[in-house]
Amino acid sequence: MTDTGDSPDPITRSWLGEVGLNGFAPYLMNRIMGRYNADLRREMAALGLSTAKMRALAVLSVVDGIQMSQLGVYAVVEQSTLSRAVDSLCSDGLARRESDPDDQRATRIFLTRAGRAAFDRMWPHMADSHDRMFQGIPEDERRAFIGTLHKMLNNVRQHEY
Repeated sequence: MTDTGDSPDPITRSWLGEVGLNGFAPYLMNRIMGRYNADLRREMAALGLSTAKMRALAVLSVVDGIQMSQLGVYAVVEQSTLSRAVDSLCSDGLARRESDPDDQRATRIFLTRAGRAAFDRMWPHMADSHDRMFQGIPEDERRAFIGTLHKMLNNVRQHEY
């Protein structure tokens, strides 16, 4: 294999046992997000929300009226799970569907007033969990980390958004 500089030679690449779980970024990211989601479960349950519903509400609070396909990308939820979550949000009066006026095959999802109120009740808990993750980390390190995450997302991105 010729070295293109893009990826390490598989023969010289370290194994997970050599790197260790604490040196493997995907493992650390999963642990952090697992803890974040677990911290929010009690508050979500009190509102009748699952993680998928909460993620959809969070996205809609920022990008209201988004196409269903884009909502799945932003919420990081599989399409079948998202469809059930959106069905439930609509049944509960937290969101509504509308046909996309520019593309009759597409559906746009909107947050209702009740959905906004539910998200507004969740947001302080989400912000507290976020702040706990960054406790003791200086602002310059926080900005650098967010910048690195954007670069990583760009490296793995499959969609333009």
